[in-house]
Amino acid sequence: MLSLEEAQSRAQDLVSAARKAGADAADAIYACNASTNVSVRLGALEDVERSEGEEIGLRVFVGQRSASISASDMNPATLATLVDRCIAMAREAPEDPYAGLAPEDRLLKKRPPSLDLADAEEPEPAALRERALIAEEAARGVPGITNSEGGGASSGRSQVALATSHGFAGAYAGTSHATWASVLAGAGADMQRDHASHSVRHLEDLDDAEAIGIRAGQRAVARLNPVKVESGVMPVIFDPRIGSSMMGHLIGGMVGPAIARRSSFLLDMLGEAIFDSSVTIIDDPLLQRGLRSRPFDGEGLPVERRALIDKGVLTGWLMDSASARQLGLEPTGHASRGGAGAPGASITNVHMEAGSISPGDLMADVKRGLYVTELIGMGVNGVTGDYSRGAAGFLIENGAVAHAVSEITIAGNLKDMFRTLVPANDLLFRYAMNVPTLRIDGMTVAGG
Repeated sequence: MLSLEEAQSRAQDLVSAARKAGADAADAIYACNASTNVSVRLGALEDVERSEGEEIGLRVFVGQRSASISASDMNPATLATLVDRCIAMAREAPEDPYAGLAPEDRLLKKRPPSLDLADAEEPEPAALRERALIAEEAARGVPGITNSEGGGASSGRSQVALATSHGFAGAYAGTSHATWASVLAGAGADMQRDHASHSVRHLEDLDDAEAIGIRAGQRAVARLNPVKVESGVMPVIFDPRIGSSMMGHLIGGMVGPAIARRSSFLLDMLGEAIFDSSVTIIDDPLLQRGLRSRPFDGEGLPVERRALIDKGVLTGWLMDSASARQLGLEPTGHASRGGAGAPGASITNVHMEAGSISPGDLMADVKRGLYVTELIGMGVNGVTGDYSRGAAGFLIENGAVAHAVSEITIAGNLKDMFRTLVPANDLLFRYAMNVPTLRIDGMTVAGG
């Protein structure tokens, strides 16, 4: 794998070649990664996979016309052809008054912050195998577990470098470590499955493999013997591991391209209270060891911690430079860039701040409701906010979690759901998007 300096130099060289070949402006992104994944099933090694790859993407501008192209072959002759083809494509592209590099005066000028994203530890395949076996064995050891879909462990390392023709060049590296297990409980038509996993940047932060396995086994057993639920309108409480999907729908309505296309259910709601005042949602790209942390965005702009929702109020849109120009606003440091294509907009490490009451108190007054631990399908309309998804979890009766339930559908509208959302006080930082237990009143539940 290239060093960060070599990765950055490769992106800069491609940008220089594009300028020499006639491009008015250009940017290039280089990415490389290497990962090892070991999986086991029923106590035996099932697969060992090692993957390595690199890709470079070039975007050029000729006047107000632009094009992008990518390649995984780093041969100098191939890259020279890449430049020529990209410029030829740009000259034939339609003019776009909003396309262009990020504003030069807003580029990150100082040294990028250190976010501690890269771990020196790189486990050998034998160590990954041992961790996978421990996780699966612990899951299979839970009483009631009858079969296994397997366990696994992985480690990976990646590097990203970005260079632009108007003065930005930067690179950063990151590592990942993960353990997972998936098992089945019961038999025949009554069989239920569930899983558990954990992913981190540094190996020392990873949950104990045995604890991950036990969690997977206990979750599967808890889902046995589901009961039917009568249809009706009732409170729904979302487990933290799936409640983050609510923020995913919110963010999908906040990205600049959706606003510019007028295809968001949040149109014309900027500055309005769309949640209760107890709800604050933070995007923090500078979180130390964060799973989505980054020192700069996909266009070379600085990034910062920001409240997306401040005491219930929608504070602004998430914009790359093109959507910001279209909306007559400034980019917000949320540009994301792949190898090919123009940048889009995305978030980094997002969390909803904890509320003031415990999960038990959150459901204490619920005479009949649902505690949802799994969501199925994607029946969500980002333009209207209409929401309908398959779900599974547990019935809540008289303030306590009772029987397992499955084959149900929960429905509502995101605007109404956000207004009634109440967070508990049990926030933990385990994923790229983190929420405490959430309660949403007035949802329509359809039983199987």
